[in-house]
Amino acid sequence: MMVGMVLRTVAVLLADQAAAFEFGVIHEVFGLDRTADGVPAFDFRACAEHPERPVDLLNGLSLNVPYGLGGLQGADLVAVPATKLREFSPALLEALRKAHAAGATVLSVCSGAFVLAAAGLLDDRQCATHWIAADELQTAYPRAKVNRDVLFVDDGDIITSAGTAAGIDACLHLVRRERDGGQRQFVEMPIPECTTDSLRTVLAWMEANLDTEQPVAVLARRAAMSERTFARRFVQETGTTPAKWLARQRVHRARELLESSDLGIDQVAARSGFGSAALLRHHFTRQVGVAPSDYRRTFSRTSEPVLAPAELSA
Repeated sequence: MMVGMVLRTVAVLLADQAAAFEFGVIHEVFGLDRTADGVPAFDFRACAEHPERPVDLLNGLSLNVPYGLGGLQGADLVAVPATKLREFSPALLEALRKAHAAGATVLSVCSGAFVLAAAGLLDDRQCATHWIAADELQTAYPRAKVNRDVLFVDDGDIITSAGTAAGIDACLHLVRRERDGGQRQFVEMPIPECTTDSLRTVLAWMEANLDTEQPVAVLARRAAMSERTFARRFVQETGTTPAKWLARQRVHRARELLESSDLGIDQVAARSGFGSAALLRHHFTRQVGVAPSDYRRTFSRTSEPVLAPAELSA
């Protein structure tokens, strides 16, 4: 979904038990004057249901906010930081729904997705949250299409991010999206910090050999683990399976090649490990939201990209 939006007013909706760090992430991107760096100026509003009293944040902190729920009216973006709560007042949810219905883009950071889901904004839509809470979100809101394998999901007027660091990526992506014309993107999953050297080494090898077949049996031997132990440890460390992690990294490699080279689509598919243009298109479109040829037309840094015949007729 493409969205044309001039981002001027940003309202942060703070529920009780909101996370101070995630609020700080949103404020860092949208609440500071960065016009000297080419970032547009934003009218930044911190909003709560009861502005007459401090908002109770996590870890015993509290925050005085100047705006009530009326501050969401007229906002171009409503951002919702993580919160420990899972139940929210009808007034708060209705204010969020009205802001969205009036044209606001809604962004959640980490478990802020639960607020969006409770308001019905994630029904039948792709979304993300911290991987630890993904099953809980999916169970509580079965109509939400929870994607466990991305840092954030840009679904046009709804943007949801995974953990805290992913929220930074989502906020910066939104700033870029306004500047670049609304291109829908998914951001790659980086190599995580691992608690075991053997798994860290295997992840580095996987990334360096994306054009090589990587069955679990081979990866487990490299990690000096049984296949069952390796699969369990991999999910614990990365939040996803080896196959899904590998597919994400291969799509990321394909994106880099599409942006920086004039290789044909078949060559991009081979070098990124997909083997065929058809398989590349399937995974790329599923993760990024556009076909490889469309992505190249928007982001290529070369003058005249060369497309494979199959792409020219697609």
